[in-house]
Amino acid sequence: MTDSNTVAAVARFMSSRDEFAKHLGIELLELKAGYCRVALNLQPYMLNGLGIPHGSVIFSLADFAFAAACNSHGKMAVALSMDIHFLSSPAPTARLECEAVEVKLGRSTGLYRMTVTDLESKLVAELHGMAFRKNESFLEK
Repeated sequence: MTDSNTVAAVARFMSSRDEFAKHLGIELLELKAGYCRVALNLQPYMLNGLGIPHGSVIFSLADFAFAAACNSHGKMAVALSMDIHFLSSPAPTARLECEAVEVKLGRSTGLYRMTVTDLESKLVAELHGMAFRKNESFLEK
């Protein structure tokens, strides 16, 4: 069982140390053991040549939620694989939210489901990620 102090320390660590997420303006809204919710306001520079949000931005939002959820137990976890299914194209100025939910936690792996939606709850993308769990903490004592 992961205690609330560990989860809070992970939230501080992820929010302060992930420079790419900060560059994109990703906000960590909620973190619990095995669960994370994040958000992002799309910007003009995040659009592709067709004028729609770049798939890599949507993936990056989900990847940050995945990373926070699988590291929420205080043990280092890294991605083994992720898949993404783009289901709709959000408006170029949309606010997107992603929720990452732990599906199965094992000794050395964890499976997570991520859903990306806009503020009208329209499903933008669904992802699955498998994490490898190391037996070491990344938090300072």
